[in-house]
Amino acid sequence: MTLNIIVPELGESVTEATVAKWFKAPGDAVALDEPLVELETDKIALEINAASAGVLADILVPEGEDVEVGAVLGHLAEGESPKANVGNGAAQPAAVSKAAQSDALPLSPAVRKLVEDNGLDPSAISGSGKDGRILKGDVLELLQAPAPEAPAVEVPAAPVIDPPVIVSAEVDESTEVADEERVPMSRLRQRVAERLKMAQDTAAILTTFNEVDMSQVMAARRKYRDAFENKHGVRLGFMSFFVKATVAALKEIPSVNAEIDGTDIVYKKYYHIGVAVSAPQGLVVPVLRDADKLGFAGIENNIAALGAKARDGKLSMADLSGGSFTISNGGVFGSLMSTPILNPPQSGILGMHKIQERPIAVDGQMEIRPMMYLALSYDHRLIDGREAVTFLVRIKECIEEPERLLLDL
Repeated sequence: MTLNIIVPELGESVTEATVAKWFKAPGDAVALDEPLVELETDKIALEINAASAGVLADILVPEGEDVEVGAVLGHLAEGESPKANVGNGAAQPAAVSKAAQSDALPLSPAVRKLVEDNGLDPSAISGSGKDGRILKGDVLELLQAPAPEAPAVEVPAAPVIDPPVIVSAEVDESTEVADEERVPMSRLRQRVAERLKMAQDTAAILTTFNEVDMSQVMAARRKYRDAFENKHGVRLGFMSFFVKATVAALKEIPSVNAEIDGTDIVYKKYYHIGVAVSAPQGLVVPVLRDADKLGFAGIENNIAALGAKARDGKLSMADLSGGSFTISNGGVFGSLMSTPILNPPQSGILGMHKIQERPIAVDGQMEIRPMMYLALSYDHRLIDGREAVTFLVRIKECIEEPERLLLDL
């Protein structure tokens, strides 16, 4: 029995993906639940596993091609041996040329549409894909090729003039043509670029700054770090303090936890905090759900789990959707100050930065304190300056006096 390898549902508002990598070639044996192919959407990378043990019969959509939900990627032959038809005395097919092979192979939906729209003959296109398959890039390269030049017209030769004799000249050997490497943007990178540009084009983004003295939080971490880790099995990091402080500030200034929908304002009664993570495949923002109901250990454990899934490319659509506010920590890369961009449709994002010792005035005396710059970027269409500044001040107060978080002040 032959099974179709089908593009599954990809999540809310996601209808298309790119075939990133085939883990098997036609004829390879496949075990039950073994990964067959990796799809890349604008949000996550998704592996499709074998629904049965057997043999990968064929591949219909090569790497690099776009596919829609429900499309057939290839076929899986259940229970067949990869060498079932070898050595049985039957005549083997003769080798075919690359052009004839690419003409015989089926075209993917995206390639077929491009060929038909431009009135091209598939047999005239040299395929660069596996087994000579025609890829979308092959068609685009043909369409973008310059038209044949007109025959050159012979003109009388100009009189030959001897060039001036140069007695001496220095040759600059430092000027070289730099090598270039051109690679296609991943679908995730394309989507990140689109969303960031959309945020700048549609929202009235403004950023307000403050600085926070990290002395008390750092002292609390030093005092309780070992006991916390022994009891809960996770490090006590700075992020749990900032998540707690953010939730407290969002409860006081609800417009920062809201979004604009047409001519309506949607005030959210939940606190799903997105935590920006730089994963190997690009920037992702997994969501810490119901952060207001979590203790410090719950926050740290959830963030650690989401971070591990991001690094391993295992984030699901559920992990990435539904956030109401985002926290970005550029300080882990050494950033001293930045203006973070909103994560649409959210109306606010908090930027954390590097902790750096600086001299500040304390009760009329100069002291060296560990300081961090904070940045709040917000949508000025919804949030006024007074609300934005008050929000950031509340976070500053909760970090400088962590007992406020325990006393709900």
